[in-house]
Amino acid sequence: MAGVRGRGLAAGVGLVVLVSAAAGCSDGDGPSAAASEAASAVASAGAVVSSAASEASDAVESAAAVAKDKLSEVKDGIDAKDDVTLGAPAKDADGRTTVSVSAKNTEGSPKSFAVQVDFKDEGGKLLDTVVVTVSDVAANATGEGTARSTHTLSGTVKAETGKALRY
Repeated sequence: MAGVRGRGLAAGVGLVVLVSAAAGCSDGDGPSAAASEAASAVASAGAVVSSAASEASDAVESAAAVAKDKLSEVKDGIDAKDDVTLGAPAKDADGRTTVSVSAKNTEGSPKSFAVQVDFKDEGGKLLDTVVVTVSDVAANATGEGTARSTHTLSGTVKAETGKALRY
């Protein structure tokens, strides 16, 4: 999301510079007209940044709602967060963030796992969340899966286990 805001801000600043330069070279109404045009450009750039931030926030809220729904579908799930480990985040060919998920089945029969993976920025702000299922892990074995972000994430991204259910 910081990348979206950064691009919007950079575009707004570029627009202000462009409008200011054009106004300074015109034979218009002088400095007052140039200032007015620059102020309008800044307001427009602010609207672009605000819109991009709102869209990113909506995407996170939507992903969180989907994750909550998927976890609520698990019947008789037992907290298994301590039995789940995540690898280091990486980018796939489409630019999405991925992370390996390992789920250790400490039970005496095959079990499946529903794991919520939260993708966060350096400051701990939630960027995206997904649920990955690691199915039919044999007794006393470890199963593997891959979590993939729902959209492209920019900046340094870390992955954390939000919730994990064994069922």
